[in-house]
Amino acid sequence: MRAVASPVVHIDDDRFKVTEWRFVPGAETGWHRHGHDYVIVPLTDGRLVLDLPGGQTSEALLKQGVPYSRREGVEHNVINGSDSQPLAFLEVEVVDDAQAHRRRGTMVAMMAAFNARDVEGVMACMATDCAFHASAGPEAEGQRHIGREAVRRATAAVLETFPEAAWTEGKHVVAGDTGLSSWRFVGRRADGSGVDVRGCDVFAFDGDLIAVKDSYRKARG
Repeated sequence: MRAVASPVVHIDDDRFKVTEWRFVPGAETGWHRHGHDYVIVPLTDGRLVLDLPGGQTSEALLKQGVPYSRREGVEHNVINGSDSQPLAFLEVEVVDDAQAHRRRGTMVAMMAAFNARDVEGVMACMATDCAFHASAGPEAEGQRHIGREAVRRATAAVLETFPEAAWTEGKHVVAGDTGLSSWRFVGRRADGSGVDVRGCDVFAFDGDLIAVKDSYRKARG
């Protein structure tokens, strides 16, 4: 039976997890699957033997101070391939990709709620303290609606202005506490006039929910 590699967690917060792994000769981590993208920073030279699914194996040569990266989903058992030399490395996991995934989900849910004409569904995506900056209005930010009730009224007013409305071709990106949704808006006003323009929303997040929805829309003419 092989010895077990020794992990020491140095950082574990909402953005990163940094673990120092130390292996005596022949030690192993045991089978595991990486749930996040990660970077390995070798603290020593060494040779890793990697047990892979399906009975396959591979090797990786470590050079002190020379990092490499891998994507989420890697599954393996990591073994010190030396029978005489210990080795060590730092594993840096990018854990806030999970939060980014949840935030993208919020953006997708908000677009779906607008398309379903579901005001309460939109509000379920907004934080307790929230604001909506409309694309047109008297201020540099457009028309600002501050607070949940003001945002609820403004959302209902958008849907009343456009009895027919569809936000299509949605693309969603998250970077830190900021999100960006781009879309094509096709609708018809109550007077029968149509609109077909591209636009975007810039979001500021509070946790997994939207604190500020800042809208921009092309003006044709």
